[in-house]
Amino acid sequence: MSTPNDDSPKPTPRWRAFLAKSREFAPVWTLLALILFFSVYSDSFLSLENAANILNQVALLAIMGTGITFVLLTAQIDLSVSYMATFAGVVAAYYTAGHLPQPWPIVAALLAAGALGWINGVGTARLGIPSFMVTLAMSLIASGLSLYLTRGRILFELPALSETLGSGRIFGVKWLVIVAALTLLVGHLVLKYTRFGRYVYMTGASPKAAELAGVNTKGVITAVMVIGALTAGLAGVVGIGRLGSATPTAFDGMLIDAIGAVVLGGTSLFGGVGGIPQTIVGLLILGVLRNGLDQVSVDIYMKTLITGIILLAALVFNILFAGRKEA
Repeated sequence: MSTPNDDSPKPTPRWRAFLAKSREFAPVWTLLALILFFSVYSDSFLSLENAANILNQVALLAIMGTGITFVLLTAQIDLSVSYMATFAGVVAAYYTAGHLPQPWPIVAALLAAGALGWINGVGTARLGIPSFMVTLAMSLIASGLSLYLTRGRILFELPALSETLGSGRIFGVKWLVIVAALTLLVGHLVLKYTRFGRYVYMTGASPKAAELAGVNTKGVITAVMVIGALTAGLAGVVGIGRLGSATPTAFDGMLIDAIGAVVLGGTSLFGGVGGIPQTIVGLLILGVLRNGLDQVSVDIYMKTLITGIILLAALVFNILFAGRKEA
């Protein structure tokens, strides 16, 4: 009796390397394809003015996405970042209306956001509660605090620095874009060139191996949760300047876009893979897609549907890629 044997060709190491590189650069090819498509169907898409619009549209997401990148690299998730951004903006406006001297309202806002992030970190790293559960609860806490401070009202007295950074320009470039670029740059330098950055990757790739190597993984996870909260707080403080007011729901809807942009760029939901360059690509994909759909006059409801489908495809690809790596 003959036994069946598998005569199918085995992938060579060179072929595996090619597939790995193809997956790694898939977001870049996606971005280039979108740019090519919209440049063909819209005469104004490639203009400098439109490029500036895209950068301005993704600037707040970039600030928030920097912290989310740190969190995802440790195989955690933070569902409270957009609510923390709202809360930080409310705190800054609340204390400005209360005549607290500048820049203390902004300092108070960032400290408040950082404190909530620390609670997220302690709950996740020290108490062992899954990060999605801790941060889901924190989103309700932050939202409740925003409603309590505002009593449901809109606050129009804002810190002068928030107004400058949110809507001001220098040499024709919006301060908001500059703040976003600096935030991304600092995040990249920390991840790429510091010991803490290496610990972030090690913690996400294999917590047990990281601990055996002497890494305090609980401390790293707590730290990235604080970083995620601080960047969310910065987005909120700057964002109210762009909006011209602080409301109890100002940035609540940014959560999916912020996490989606990071994942679109190729940062893994399972930790250890990705970084700020990938986040930048993801931000540009989302910005180009949204802007391009507006340029070609796609129906608003269809625009939301298309964006959702692309985000879902990115998540599926992320999970499949992680599964193949483990295999």
